[in-house]
This record gives sequence, structure tokens and C-alpha cells, in this order.
Amino acid sequence: MATPPPTGPLCTRESIADELLRLGVRPGETLLAHTSLSSLGWVSGGVVALVQALLDALGPDGTLVVPTQTGDNSEPSVWQNPPVPESWWPVLRASMPAYDPLTSPSFNVGVVPEAVRTWPGALRSTHPQASFAALGPAAAHLTTGHARDCSLGERSPLGRLEQAGARVLLLGAGYGSCTAFHLAQYRIPGPESENSFAVMTSQGRRWTTVREPSLDSSRFEELGAAFERDTEVVRGSVGAAESRLFPLADAVAYAERWLASPA
Repeated sequence: MATPPPTGPLCTRESIADELLRLGVRPGETLLAHTSLSSLGWVSGGVVALVQALLDALGPDGTLVVPTQTGDNSEPSVWQNPPVPESWWPVLRASMPAYDPLTSPSFNVGVVPEAVRTWPGALRSTHPQASFAALGPAAAHLTTGHARDCSLGERSPLGRLEQAGARVLLLGAGYGSCTAFHLAQYRIPGPESENSFAVMTSQGRRWTTVREPSLDSSRFEELGAAFERDTEVVRGSVGAAESRLFPLADAVAYAERWLASPA
């Protein structure tokens, strides 16, 4: 069976960077990007060209941040895609490699985060499940001090991104992937849950459990639609990708009010 011809539009590093600037990305700013490469169309150079374009738009004084989460480093008894036999659970807890910022691949967050985390000069935070990687002058400040019991809260890069006046870029990605909303969940009283993972300590590899607020993104698309209705969000296209751009602090403040209201 013949392979169907590619569908456009045809995007290049230069065209993507130009469209990012027209969307409103500012040279020198700090940008938390959630991306879908496939949504752009046919990209000459693939993921490398997209990362280059993001860096081109931000310029040498800007900082690019992406989520590089490793959700596979987690308690095997709660795995669903797929679930694994109960007899495997103790073996997995004992054998799962400890998180290493340099070598642990990102999991289920797309190809752009994996490209950024392996990019020359990239820095990555140390949370075993919810790390972020950054490229640019602010990378060290944004990625240091990520507490193990604060995956997406105040003592994570999200807290520092808010303080730094960062903006969020949803490039072909929906509000369901907007990690900034999780920062709001840490500020609203609610249930906690246990969170387990393999870490490296001064005594060697350890299976560790911490308690954190329970995080749930199931209503994020609904939350995002309300945020966009009530707040100024820049919208436009990059290639074929529907894209949005907004201040992270605005999204967090709105989410705090919206999530605290009765459903």
C-alpha cells in the first residue's frame, strides 16, 4: 500500500520563529511551553527545527522551559496503562532505576521536552516525577530547589516561573496539559495522597514515599475554557497549530478562584 503524501502546511525553523513572534512571543522573556509537534503540519527538520525556532524567537536573553516528567517512576500498584500483576509490584519497587536528571528520559509528555532536556546547556530540576528542563540565562534559577514533596507547588519550578513573570505557550496543546493550573491546586485546601518513587540518596538508591496534595487535571479543559472566556488570552496559529499565550500568574490566580468554587 502506498504511503499517502504529506499534508501541510510546510513549516521551517524560520517560518515557525516568525509566526511565534507574530503570535506575541517576546525576545528575552521566560516561556513555559507545552507543545504538539504533529499539530503544526509538516516540519522540515522535525523536533530539532521546532526547538531551534522557539530559541530563535526568545533570543539569547530568553529562557525556554518545558515539563520533562517521569511518571513511570511511580507506585506500580496504581498503574493503569497497562496495569501489571500484583506479583510484580515488589520487584518493580526494588528494581526501578532511581531518577537521574541527566539520564532519565521524560515519559508521556511528547518529543519536544525530550529534545530540550538533552539539548546542549539544558538544566533539569531534580524531582523524581515532575521535573522541568530549561534553556537560557534563567535556567539555573528556575530549576534549582525542586523539593521531593512538592512536585508542582511553591517549591517547584512553577513557583519560580510565577515569580519571574513567565508566560505559558500552548502550541497545539490544550489546557489539559497546562501544568500551571496544578500550582493553584496546592493553594486550595483538599485531600492529600501518597506519592512513591525511586530516588538516589547519599546512602544509595531508595524507594521513597511522600505526602502531597492530590492532583487532578480532569477538569483542566473546562477550567481553560472559562479562563479564556473571562481573561485576555492571545490566540493564533503557528503552522496549523492552534496556539495560546498568557501570563502564568494570571492562569494560576484564576484557577485558584475557579477550583475553589463549587463544581
